Amino acid sequence: MSRFAFVDDHRGAFGVKRLCRVLKVSRSGFYRWCKAAPAQAERAAADAALAAEIRRIHDEFDGTYGSPRVTAELRARGRQVNHKRVARVMRRCGIVGLHLRKKVRTTVPELSHQQVPDLIQRDFTAERPNIRYVGDITYLPVGEGRFLYLATVLDLGSRRLVGWSIADHMRTELVSDALRAAAAARGSLGGAIFHADHGAQYTSAEFAKVCAELGVRQSMGAVGSSADNAAAEAFNATLKRETLRGARGWSSAREARLAVFKWITRYNTRRRHSTLGYLSPIDYEQQSTARVLLAA
Repeated sequence: MSRFAFVDDHRGAFGVKRLCRVLKVSRSGFYRWCKAAPAQAERAAADAALAAEIRRIHDEFDGTYGSPRVTAELRARGRQVNHKRVARVMRRCGIVGLHLRKKVRTTVPELSHQQVPDLIQRDFTAERPNIRYVGDITYLPVGEGRFLYLATVLDLGSRRLVGWSIADHMRTELVSDALRAAAAARGSLGGAIFHADHGAQYTSAEFAKVCAELGVRQSMGAVGSSADNAAAEAFNATLKRETLRGARGWSSAREARLAVFKWITRYNTRRRHSTLGYLSPIDYEQQSTARVLLAA
């Protein structure tokens, strides 16, 4: 309790002048505090209401959202709020998002028998959806030293996960299935670039055949350079961070599959992406389509 609050609580018994003298505070300062007290109480009540809204959003997204995404979600729900205030309230209430953990690589570098150019050159952007994709493999621990493996196909134009595949092996069909899933979702990948690292699955003749069949142009960065496929690796790291939430793994393969499916659905349809102006990938694609139709 502040000294001014103590004076206010005991002024009826001892008087303001006497209390201020004993506590060595100025009477003018006390009266200024009294004048500001209603506004301070109103701000405190407003912050408490905002904290309750933030907790609901934080819980709704499994505790994964930090202040930027919480702010975007609040604004989308009609709440006009400053991002600094959201950060301050979250900090005061101990509400935090999840942070990155160190990634463990799963793809094994292998020199390709064919020369595949780097068509991305670390530029992980695209003018529109369905022209530039990146992909990677990540492991999903399911207990007792067992793993599932997830292959992804991420659109650099909208950050949408267009294709993916989960299996208990890392054979080439894992990444081929993910790319075929992307082709089915888009209708066609003809002319699109697909960029990956030099894992044996991506450098295989079998995968090259699938790319040729789908009309996909293969791209690869330098051998052993994670920065050359940073967008795909960052996506996989986010997925595991927000599904595992610090746990060592899932109790079963079924639990892992369900958790990943749930997260991917939410990621594509609801999760706000900072590079998309805090829109979800699907919302961004819909707005992009609307802009194209209006311009036509």
